[in-house]
Amino acid sequence: MFGYISIYEPELKMKDFRRYKAYYCGLCKALKEQFGSVGQLTLTYDMTFVIILLTSLYESQISEQQCRCKVHPIKKQAILTSEMTEYAADMNLVLSYYHMKDNWEDERKISGFVGICALRYQVKKVIEKYPRQCRTIQRELKAILRYEKKNVTDIDLVSGCFGRLMGELLVYRVDHWEKSLRRMGFFLGKFIYVMDAYEDLEKDKKENLYNPLKELSQRADYEEYCKEMLCMMIAECSAEFEKLPCLEEVEILRNILYAGVWNRYQRMQKEK
Repeated sequence: MFGYISIYEPELKMKDFRRYKAYYCGLCKALKEQFGSVGQLTLTYDMTFVIILLTSLYESQISEQQCRCKVHPIKKQAILTSEMTEYAADMNLVLSYYHMKDNWEDERKISGFVGICALRYQVKKVIEKYPRQCRTIQRELKAILRYEKKNVTDIDLVSGCFGRLMGELLVYRVDHWEKSLRRMGFFLGKFIYVMDAYEDLEKDKKENLYNPLKELSQRADYEEYCKEMLCMMIAECSAEFEKLPCLEEVEILRNILYAGVWNRYQRMQKEK
């Protein structure tokens, strides 16, 4: 369930695109510094959104750098980091670890086994550092697993688990903004889960894997129903976002929430 929360580049100003890329590079650098090369392999666009959102909301001090890396060995790249970058790197690692663990337990993917072996020690340290967030991540992923084993087809019930997970993750600290961040994350998480299930439906049918949309896909209005469901979730998420006093990077954040989250959906429609 990664890669859905990204920018829509055609509608983003060049200066904003450069800043977004600099935050993304900052996350990559933080993963390398905190967890080594294995940590870099877990890099996702989704956590770049979390960094920009929390940095903007809490007006965190931003550090600007220029550096080279293996991907860009010749030209130095702009890098933007804040205290939220380290937090997002930690959360990114935990989510990636459980994603790999799921791949190993469900499909016996060797990449999943190698990943959990390589990251186990670092993940333990993150759990000790952020017990509140990690408890919720573990609890809700276990709930999803139980629903999968029981073949539960209530998409609202199952996606709610990932919604609560994302809601907890967005709450960097328990304060005045907790309610809006938690609600925003809840609907964003549900959107991600449903979009992932929607994208994987045909593959899951062929491979006889669990997918809560299998039963709904028999409906004549299945496509319209899914689109309405996704629109409702991202609308609720965006409404909560607009309550937050985010001024810095607000154009990037709106680009992601109003356009970028639909990148994969639009690609799927073209393929169909």
